[in-house]
Amino acid sequence: MALEQPESTLPNILIVDDEPSLRDALSYTLRKEGYLVEVAATGTEAIESVRRIRPDAVILDVMLPGIDGIQVCRTLRSESTVPILFLSARGEEIDRVVGLEVGADDYLTKPFAMRELLARIRAMLRRVEMMQPVAVGGAERISPDATRYEDATTAVIPAELPVVLGDLTVDRARRVATVGDSILALRPKEFDLLHFLAQHPGIVHSRDVLLRRVWGYDFSFGTRTVDVHVRWLRQKIERDPSKPARLETVRGFGYRLVSPAHDGR
Repeated sequence: MALEQPESTLPNILIVDDEPSLRDALSYTLRKEGYLVEVAATGTEAIESVRRIRPDAVILDVMLPGIDGIQVCRTLRSESTVPILFLSARGEEIDRVVGLEVGADDYLTKPFAMRELLARIRAMLRRVEMMQPVAVGGAERISPDATRYEDATTAVIPAELPVVLGDLTVDRARRVATVGDSILALRPKEFDLLHFLAQHPGIVHSRDVLLRRVWGYDFSFGTRTVDVHVRWLRQKIERDPSKPARLETVRGFGYRLVSPAHDGR
């Protein structure tokens, strides 16, 4: 009787690109780095592949025949939180913003260095793990590099429990956030950022720390991404986004989420 082979624990990456030479180069590089690789050449194939194999990450070209990458990303985001890295020959800021707005986790402009692509993939794959608090002796605490400073009286809320700050509730298990009775329409990364801040209420986090803890980057770049997501969050959780009472800026340090003393909602 043949023994059943154990399921592989290697990360599975789906590459979606209509250029055979690029698909081959990416597949070769990723397999050499120890990843499992699946490929798709069209948007339709990409959606079917994600539903079938449930990859750990998707490398998605924006310009695809038929259904383009933007529409693929919208479709995937309606049913999955799989990390998505956009590849595009268009590097204008508006193109990057559109990519982030439809739910991509990262955006890389062609041509690119394979080393940078690998770093971004590793960052995406660390995202979920890095959102978890560090367990020490059965208790939860924040990783030593998680904050610039913290209030020693502020506890870290375990990731599996809903966080309640005033009338703001963030439920990671259901990936739902509400203000009062209203469900917030959050993009995946907006939710991740809100949950991380809510899990450490009152603690100030620098932009570099947020990039590491929420986006998974282990190098300092793209801090504007944090500012953009903070601005988007404020538009959804603040009564007056121009005068934030929940998501505060601590000048010279970074951002923190607090429960406003008085909220007229």
